[in-house]
Amino acid sequence: MNADDVSVRIFKALGHPVRLQIVKFLLVEPQCVCVLNQLFDYSQANLSQHLKILREAGILDSQKIGVEMHYRVKLKGIEKLIAAMDLTVAEYFNTIDF
Repeated sequence: MNADDVSVRIFKALGHPVRLQIVKFLLVEPQCVCVLNQLFDYSQANLSQHLKILREAGILDSQKIGVEMHYRVKLKGIEKLIAAMDLTVAEYFNTIDF
């Protein structure tokens, strides 16, 4: 796997609105899956699938604490990537004619 493959894998993982929201939420602080389950109005199975994709892309890390699974953002560069995307989106909206 080369650098381009990893880049595509990360962008694909962040390319779903739910996964992007999950990562933005976890950038603030690590959380228990139970908190994520309450915050996002999705079934446990659906949320678990999104978390699995983010873990497999190397974006998230998980740790079992007691009976609870906790998630955190593993790649610190993700915060800068999302900030750059937010700036790009703002630029996009400033350049289109309504």
